[in-house]
Amino acid sequence: MAKSIHRAAAGPPIRVLVVDNDEAHAEAMSESLGKIGYACDVAHSGKAAVALMDTGDYEIVVTDLVMPGGSGGLEVLAEARERLPDAEVILVTGHGTIESAVEAMRRGAFNYLLKPLDLGQLRAVVDNAGRSQHLRRANAELRKRLDEKFGFEGVIGESQAMRDVIERLSRIAPTDATVLIQGETGCGKELVAQAIHQNSPRKSRPFVALNCGALSEHILESELFGHVKGAFTDASHDRVGKFEYADGGTLFLDEVGDMPPATQIKLLRVLESGQITRVGSNEQKKVDVRILSATNRDLEAAIADGNFREDLYHRLKVVTVRLPRLTERREDIPLLVEHFLKLHSKRHGKKVKSVSPAARRRLLAYDWPGNVRELKNAIESMVVVDLDGVLDLDDLPEQFSGGFGGDRAEAPPTAAGSLAELVGKSMSDIEGLFIAETLKVTGGNREEAAKMLGIGERTLYRKIKEYELN
Repeated sequence: MAKSIHRAAAGPPIRVLVVDNDEAHAEAMSESLGKIGYACDVAHSGKAAVALMDTGDYEIVVTDLVMPGGSGGLEVLAEARERLPDAEVILVTGHGTIESAVEAMRRGAFNYLLKPLDLGQLRAVVDNAGRSQHLRRANAELRKRLDEKFGFEGVIGESQAMRDVIERLSRIAPTDATVLIQGETGCGKELVAQAIHQNSPRKSRPFVALNCGALSEHILESELFGHVKGAFTDASHDRVGKFEYADGGTLFLDEVGDMPPATQIKLLRVLESGQITRVGSNEQKKVDVRILSATNRDLEAAIADGNFREDLYHRLKVVTVRLPRLTERREDIPLLVEHFLKLHSKRHGKKVKSVSPAARRRLLAYDWPGNVRELKNAIESMVVVDLDGVLDLDDLPEQFSGGFGGDRAEAPPTAAGSLAELVGKSMSDIEGLFIAETLKVTGGNREEAAKMLGIGERTLYRKIKEYELN
């Protein structure tokens, strides 16, 4: 006999609801399907079936078409369509009710079987429905993974730099390795840490973040390890620390490079033993926590200066992730602008339709010392002060009012690096260069590039073909 599709597939067993007023017949179907790996429940009436649908997430329903009591297979089918919209329903019918079975197929039934029932045929039809369900599961998991992978502000981007980051995160996330995330302030280090957690086996457990640079040594140790009543002044009761709170999940230590030396020693001990001791206590507690840390400091330089322990550094950096500056991924700026525009328009109840080409060019030309965080704040400021539904130069924050020189601020960065290097080139060469660079800046988005260049999309398509920029 062919191997059941259910046995061949990964994941939890498919749940089947068998509905038949003939108890012996129902049990025979349930037992037959159970032998090939399906998890079956049995109901002996339509009413009982509906009650089970409300408590169980069934993926296949096998129901007799004709049952006494006024609640037959068509009623079960209708209730399943409402309560279990993703479930496949299989009807079992006698020779005299073929017309009703065909009607059931029109209403969305997966298939129907004729009595007297052949259990081998039952298994085959249920396996066909099982294939459909496993495909649905796979598609749902793919959508979920895509949402988790691309659904974080700091990980949004189509630039090669961010593609490399995302690809690295996809390798790191399923493991239990400690990860050191490096990058300038505002690059999105905590959001990347959340992405790692959300794509890990620990995602159903807590994600706990703590900024190590914002606290004094004693408060930091209490926050990390907890304390017992009377451990110090104002310790009026026992307190659970971040390690205990994150047990089974992930602890994110931001600005770990600013951690005091004494706390570094205690953190290293926890990483080596997997046990914490609350401040003021001698009792050790086992914890299961994955450590992610982040810093904008050069830890190797801090080690050389004697400000950071080398052994702790190697414990924290089993794997490293470096986040690029926003100016290293300028082609992601239009994508981030659109994302933050939607986010803040919704948050502040504003109907902002677009960003003007001039404002887009100014945003692209800016150096962004605060990286993605500064861009997010700038777009929020523009949304808040906007009056006409289009973000324009007059909506830009104050930092954009100085340090720009007319056209230089409006122009996208060029591969040539300076206007002097364009001297001697033909106008067509210069036009092709600027179109190519604008396409790079917009990540290949032709609609966006046409807006920035001040030409129509059809004209841009013609120019792309003319200069062989495909």
